Amino acid sequence: MSVSHVAYGLRLAVDIAVPGLTPLSDVEAADVRIWLKESSTFPATLLRSREYCFPSPDFGDLDQPVLRVAVDAERKLFGFFYGDGVRFAVERNGREVWVDWPEDLTLEDASTYLLGPVMGFVLRLRGITCLHASAVAVGDSAVAFLGFPGAGKSTLAAAFGRAGFAVLSDDVVALVDEGGRFLVQPGYPRVNLWPDSVCWLFGFESALPTITPTWDKRFLALDQNGCRFATEPLPLAAIYVLGEREGLLGASVIEEVRGNDAFVTLVANTYVNYLLDRVMRSREFDTLSRVLDSIPVRRLRLTTNPLALEAICKMVAADAALSNSDLISHSH
Repeated sequence: MSVSHVAYGLRLAVDIAVPGLTPLSDVEAADVRIWLKESSTFPATLLRSREYCFPSPDFGDLDQPVLRVAVDAERKLFGFFYGDGVRFAVERNGREVWVDWPEDLTLEDASTYLLGPVMGFVLRLRGITCLHASAVAVGDSAVAFLGFPGAGKSTLAAAFGRAGFAVLSDDVVALVDEGGRFLVQPGYPRVNLWPDSVCWLFGFESALPTITPTWDKRFLALDQNGCRFATEPLPLAAIYVLGEREGLLGASVIEEVRGNDAFVTLVANTYVNYLLDRVMRSREFDTLSRVLDSIPVRRLRLTTNPLALEAICKMVAADAALSNSDLISHSH
């Protein structure tokens, strides 16, 4: 008997509940079957013969790349090999995933990778363009916050969540093309935060639980303490690009990003773009070009003052409401 989940618009079937995901009882046939180490053996072809196609430029404690991605000899499986020993095999059409981890780690540790880069790659294999971003609901539409790691995407999403807005997704924003509009798919009901962000939002880092006993990263549950998770897809109304926080800035500022600058910015902030082949890259370029035809991209310059978060949420919500009204009139 498997457990059913939905994440990023995909129906998942897993042997036991995945930490962070909500177990469901009424999900139809699964889009993706996930095999955990207790229920299935990790594919031997990836262990016997593999070719590494991507080594991470970042190195871990054992002077090994944080991540190495491989393909098997028959090019039917992709392998994600993490420096801490967690590993995944992904079927080339994104229909099956095998998960394995060493004895000193747990399913919680593996889930942090599964719900991020691995699911992001599964979405890519299934033809879905993903932004490296967080998204929240403003009215009947979604707005996305993208930027380099540490820019504040998750912090801003959590601030919106605490301000009463429903959060759609953290870190991975999956865009489903419906011809005239792009729908942001709900991720899962958590926002993951580094300790400094927790301090910004709550005053002390122990205000939130850790994701796993082995990480210092923490999570804000979107089904507790007045926070809400948006469970239905919403049309994307605006994209906000986050840059370095500016200490000399008296108040946060919103600026337009147009033309080639907007396109280059989006391309640079797509998810797992280091693994795209020529067909996937071409599909991404086409999708992003059409995104820019109807959806504004704006730069959000943030102050370093944590007390300004509430004002930032109000400013962005008001700006997004105008974008949404323009989007509705444009669609008609």
